[in-house]
Amino acid sequence: MPTTAPAPKTLAAFEAAKGFMPADEGLALHAAAVEAGGLGLPLLEIGTYCGRSTILLADAARARGVSVLTLDHHRGSEEQQPGWQFHDPDTFDAELGVMDTLPLFRRALFLADLEDHVVALVGRSPQVAAVWGGPLGLVFIDGGHTDEHAQADYEGWAPHVAEGGLLAIHDVFPVPEDEFTGQAPHRVHLRALASGAFTQIAAEGSLRVLRRTGAGI
Repeated sequence: MPTTAPAPKTLAAFEAAKGFMPADEGLALHAAAVEAGGLGLPLLEIGTYCGRSTILLADAARARGVSVLTLDHHRGSEEQQPGWQFHDPDTFDAELGVMDTLPLFRRALFLADLEDHVVALVGRSPQVAAVWGGPLGLVFIDGGHTDEHAQADYEGWAPHVAEGGLLAIHDVFPVPEDEFTGQAPHRVHLRALASGAFTQIAAEGSLRVLRRTGAGI
């Protein structure tokens, strides 16, 4: 099995990229992706933003000889819009009056020298899920944090996790006052466990990793 440690260049690119994932959670995601890549199936990330976590997923995919699909409309989640807590002015196109994280994502991936291992899907999660037909080794849910968006991500993509594959969920905060954006992912986490289709195998910070062990999603 390939090492679970990212290449030094990958770690440097991860640290330099805009994003919200802490290093310890990123390393846990990387380890999960290395394991899931052993199935020989693509890995899917929902919520690209500027590519911080994509870089680690791509490094793991490279080690396993598979590809990462990363899905985002690149117009920003609710909490990333102007005037909100997680807004970054560098991600805003003042001429058009909209968020646009796609150029920053492409730059980060280029600097990490990982473009050949990533397929960028630009669109909205339910629309892409509706036309997707194949199994996936890993699904990483890290998109919009409203119940509407988080639940749609689960409903659209969890059924595509292959038997033995992994479902990773970011920003799971069981205590409401810990983080205002974490309650929808927390409810998705509980839903996945209650389905009987997934068994939790790891937790690091707000990241939860579950294995597909049955049907009935």
